[in-house]
Amino acid sequence: MKVEALDKFWTDKSRYDVAEKRFYEGPLKIDGVTLDDGSKSELASRLAQLESETKELKSQVSSLNQLLSAVVKRLDSAEPKLNLTNGESKKPEAESKKTEDDDDDVDLFGSESEEEEEEAARIREERLAAYAAKKAKKVAIIAKSNIILDVKPWDDETDLKVMETEIRKITQDGLLWGASKFVPVAFGIQKLSISCVVEDDKVSIDWLTEEIEKLEDFVQSVDIAAFNKI
Repeated sequence: MKVEALDKFWTDKSRYDVAEKRFYEGPLKIDGVTLDDGSKSELASRLAQLESETKELKSQVSSLNQLLSAVVKRLDSAEPKLNLTNGESKKPEAESKKTEDDDDDVDLFGSESEEEEEEAARIREERLAAYAAKKAKKVAIIAKSNIILDVKPWDDETDLKVMETEIRKITQDGLLWGASKFVPVAFGIQKLSISCVVEDDKVSIDWLTEEIEKLEDFVQSVDIAAFNKI
């Protein structure tokens, strides 16, 4: 009986060895996650999180690369032009060193700000010039007056038509003679009522009456019958 039992035990030894190995080793773990059926959801969650973080890092790296390219481009545009002689580029060592030392002091956005200020100044000057031109073309309002003068002769023998002709010979820039008529006064004597339009800045009423009174052979006096601003 003992020999038969011993033979049976050693015959199944491999199966027991595997069971013993699994017992002592336990389930396989990776980064603290046990790879059994009960933990598949936890592993999937971690993998999804890692993928999301990787995508975000790639986006940040792309943004940094674009920013670096912009900075390099501005640095290249700020670098002084090289003096070319016989097709070869020559740059003094001292100037090169000075440029390298001043690279840290370059204002990457200063040139753009200056350009914007110059453009704004140019637009402002154009608008002022256009306004000045428009104002210069605007017709100035000329102040004028409509006047009716009563011109009295010496007597009834004075030829009023000749007197009117002599009065109309008085000319001046800004003086325009208008309609006239003969108005009875008394005892067969008539007076000349004559209208005119004058520019106030060019013709003085006092000057006009004095010029008419200078016709002493015809005119006794001059009165202003009506005076209206136009």
